[in-house]
Amino acid sequence: MSEQLGTLEDLPEDYRAELSQAGVAPLWPMMRNVLPHGTPNPVTKPGYWSYDAVRPLLLRAGELTPVEKAERRVLYLSDPGRGVGSMQATSSIYAGLQLLLPGESAPAHRHTPSAARIIVEGEGGFTVVDGEKLPMQEGDLVLTPGGEWHDHGHEGTDPVVWLDALDLPLFVYLEGSYAEEAPLQSPRNRPDASEVEYLSAGLAPSRKREVAKKRYPMMRFPWDRTEAALRQLCKFETGTVAEVDFVNPETGDDVLPTMGFTAMMLTANSKEEPPLRSSSAIFHVVRGSGSTLVNGQEIRWQAKDTFSVPVFAELSHRAEEECFLIRVHDKPLQEKLGYYEERAR
Repeated sequence: MSEQLGTLEDLPEDYRAELSQAGVAPLWPMMRNVLPHGTPNPVTKPGYWSYDAVRPLLLRAGELTPVEKAERRVLYLSDPGRGVGSMQATSSIYAGLQLLLPGESAPAHRHTPSAARIIVEGEGGFTVVDGEKLPMQEGDLVLTPGGEWHDHGHEGTDPVVWLDALDLPLFVYLEGSYAEEAPLQSPRNRPDASEVEYLSAGLAPSRKREVAKKRYPMMRFPWDRTEAALRQLCKFETGTVAEVDFVNPETGDDVLPTMGFTAMMLTANSKEEPPLRSSSAIFHVVRGSGSTLVNGQEIRWQAKDTFSVPVFAELSHRAEEECFLIRVHDKPLQEKLGYYEERAR
């Protein structure tokens, strides 16, 4: 393909006016923008959100806006490449920090986008998803898949904060994003599936043939089990870095259709240089401190911070102490579209 493509300015003014009148436009002046050679040219820029900076603003929001007037009291994270006010942390991932105060409840609703919560701080919070009460503990991953009714409550004494991650930008782009509301749900009188059906890895309850499997059988992934699995991997298999994917316990697939979740552990003073990935991602620091070079830009992070990386970013993680992070990424979406790719450094 020629590198010297014609520009819009090369065309006569009267011809451009006729094109506009007809509601059409020439492709060739835009060809390099929509189909750059070799790798994409992302709008997304590396982002960093300090929890120490955002937390006071979130608590102030709790003073200024009752949850009844907010429905969901959230401060969302804007991609620096798109500017403050953009409801995108990356091209396909929305992220926001949500606050629930003691005694509050957020009304039930369901929506077409899928969501997940990573619990940042506090105890006593819970989410009810399709009648199943899911307690919230720091580091837990809690799912609210698209189309599932969910509401939130708080039975504790201190603020509860969690990080929301949604595939909202995808649904907005497709003009398929909408929600419905309903009264609070009455939770079933039993622990959630992570404490009953899926207590141990590799085991699932036997069922009669006529009983259909649930699309989302397990919607809470307790952090204590995730951390234990990472520690075992680090100890016996991988040395200084370990990663585990959150998967559907019945099928082994990613837990949501378009978003994947990966927990990682880095031992003190360790370094990791992952391959270049076609997926974008946000990282949430569950515990520890360190730094990440993103295309040569250093991001220094500590516990409860969040940062983002664009597609094909060159990453280098350094742990100053023992660290645990959760990576939210759009690999499942890209695999469904048939183009997910990893490249060696």
